[in-house]
Amino acid sequence: MKAFIHDAVRTPRGRAHATEGGLAAQNPGSLLTHLSGALAGRGRWNADRTADMMIVGCVGQVGPQGGHIAMVAKMRGAVADGVPVHTINNFCASGLSAIGQAASMVTAGQARSVLAGGVEMLSRVAFMADNADYYMASDLPVPRRYIPVSLAADLLAMKWGVGRAELDAVALTSQQRAAAAETRPGLHASRIAVDGLSTEQLPRPTSAESLAALRPAFPRLAAQYREALGDVEIDHRHTVAHAPPMADGAALALVGGPEAGGGRLPRARILAWAEAGGDPRDSLTAGFTAMDQALARSGLCLRDMDRVEFMEAFAVTIAAFLRDRDVDPARVNVSGGHLAKGHPMGATGAILLSTLLDALDEAEGTLGLVVATGAQGVGVAMVVERLS
Repeated sequence: MKAFIHDAVRTPRGRAHATEGGLAAQNPGSLLTHLSGALAGRGRWNADRTADMMIVGCVGQVGPQGGHIAMVAKMRGAVADGVPVHTINNFCASGLSAIGQAASMVTAGQARSVLAGGVEMLSRVAFMADNADYYMASDLPVPRRYIPVSLAADLLAMKWGVGRAELDAVALTSQQRAAAAETRPGLHASRIAVDGLSTEQLPRPTSAESLAALRPAFPRLAAQYREALGDVEIDHRHTVAHAPPMADGAALALVGGPEAGGGRLPRARILAWAEAGGDPRDSLTAGFTAMDQALARSGLCLRDMDRVEFMEAFAVTIAAFLRDRDVDPARVNVSGGHLAKGHPMGATGAILLSTLLDALDEAEGTLGLVVATGAQGVGVAMVVERLS
């Protein structure tokens, strides 16, 4: 059986701040419940909220996001009581992994319809709040010890020869496109207002001059990880403008067979998807590998894609993608990316998929690609064909 995306919705991204965050008064379970209600209200999912499964990606599974957050969302009415639910953690690619797993269940005949996506509220659960032993483990060989992704990004910029001017250029483009997107309703047709927040909260006025004036942000952090870094001396290049701001957000997609959408034509067909691992020290390269695998499985290439949502994990990834791959920059991240709009970790991949479908609709395009990257060598990619 083929797998289709019948609909996909997302929240705006709110600042990860307890008092200034536009979503901070919510809780993760309520964000998911709000989106499941929006899906039902848009007419492609049944009003009694039944499905064969719900799969939710979330990274910080402690505190307000603990207790099996998909189950907590079910208790809040996201799906009917009879629906089994899973919570998964694949770092920052979790939301897209959840949708990919849903697609696999459908194609294998194990499910007719699956609700899948992700949620993260960094205003409620801080980055690395799980306090995993691995973060400070000294019993591993140096190349396998944890280093923050920001330091990995600086190391990649050195390795790949990505300079400060290239980093500034992609950051400026992300901010400019995010601002312009708010004047193009089609680019946020599937963005669902929550608690009065109806637009992206994090984009900010930016100029080439203001970017050039910023200093590298992570030398002090490198000093904290001196032992894990070994003998490497880092030429720090990433500033705060080259790192995605921490954010709150959620997204859900309804994945199923051709009849799962209540008789309406699905929005898209999933042509291929792939997950990949990578060098944990390079950290941010597995998205490229997953992309290559998904494209190969679909029998397509980057030039075939009408729209691409490539996760701006840090500025080095998007800069290298645009420089080194055969892709039209005008088709990539047309509404801005993570550098402007923020990064709600477990929700990110699902948010990008919803964003991709809106971008395809606005352009009346046919083929689209979404790529998500996570720390320590995590990558997921998906190729879709727009139908309606």
